[in-house]
Amino acid sequence: MSTEETYERVYTGSDVNVQYLQELFNNAGISNRVRNDLESGLRAGFGGGVPGQVQLFAIKSHLDEALKIAKVTFPEDYKNEE
Repeated sequence: MSTEETYERVYTGSDVNVQYLQELFNNAGISNRVRNDLESGLRAGFGGGVPGQVQLFAIKSHLDEALKIAKVTFPEDYKNEE
């Protein structure tokens, strides 16, 4: 049995929005990770990713709570999923 934590993508958007959601998740006790492919590519010396598109992941065991927070905070980013 693996003890590795599993994360699911909750939100993709601007760095500012992701930082705000990350703060909300931290306050709610939701473990999370940020992935910025453009920044990672630049640090490694090659291009990659889309400018302004940062991904926020939440631990799978708190996915429903994380999605609820994200959808209430930025409903316009989820309007096509309904």
